[in-house]
Amino acid sequence: MTTPGIDIMLPHYGDTSYLKTAVHSVIAQDDEDWHLTVVDDSDTDDTDLPEWFGSLDDPRVRYLSNEHNLGINANFQKCLDLAERDFLVIMGSDDAMLPNYVSTVRRATRRFPDADVVQPGVEVIDGSGRVVHPLTDRVKRGLYAPGTAPRLLDGEDLAVSLLRGNWTYFPSLCWRRAAVKDIGFRRGLSVVLDLALMLDLLKRGGQLAVVPDVCFQYRRHEGSLSSSLACLGGRFTEEHDFFLGVAEHMDRIGWHRAARAARLHLSSRLHALLLLPGAVTSRQAASAKALARHAFGPTKPVRK
Repeated sequence: MTTPGIDIMLPHYGDTSYLKTAVHSVIAQDDEDWHLTVVDDSDTDDTDLPEWFGSLDDPRVRYLSNEHNLGINANFQKCLDLAERDFLVIMGSDDAMLPNYVSTVRRATRRFPDADVVQPGVEVIDGSGRVVHPLTDRVKRGLYAPGTAPRLLDGEDLAVSLLRGNWTYFPSLCWRRAAVKDIGFRRGLSVVLDLALMLDLLKRGGQLAVVPDVCFQYRRHEGSLSSSLACLGGRFTEEHDFFLGVAEHMDRIGWHRAARAARLHLSSRLHALLLLPGAVTSRQAASAKALARHAFGPTKPVRK
């Protein structure tokens, strides 16, 4: 059995000021049919968060703190396991919802009743909350995204589109809980776990609804998980292995165009290439090696 409404699951790490901004943005929704659960996976107990959440005195908000640090993948899975309502969002603790987020995605689920995921309109903000237009996001929208008209997407065509360049914003996605609860996040992934979940859903016949209404703020800043992993090269080591594995699997199920897109993973290679000069000039040898391997590496696994 499921419960009507939307579960907003918020895995937390690090900066409490961003977290509090995120929580306030949820409380400010113009549609009250939501429930917020914060799952704190920080590696320190030196915070005022338990007291702060208690002071909110809102029965729709609960704060949980992990006894032991679980890491990105396991904490995301815990959020998925804890969800109880028909739909769920796994929001970033440094992001923010505009007041119309819940009403927008609920309206989209009524317009597209067969959709298993909703991607609403997103604006990008910097560390201080100003709306910005970074090159990464201009490329996402200009080259890879399918346009702004409301539509329902699925199958290999959507897989090809996402493998060329993942134009979705994972923290803003609203998922049908019944469609993903038994799929879960692939173990061992920290960076592309959202893309993996989406591809696994598409192979089961899942559908994605895209609506243009801007209702979510995605924050890009130097302290984010994706930025730190990119600098270390770890992001691209994970992506390299992931894309080649996806290509082999797509070939096995007969999605050959998706397999070719996975082998090429053009947007990911270009991203690594842009970061390579900085890693070289700053003498980060390990990062530079990982970036070069990803940017110029083979499009097929090396057989030994």
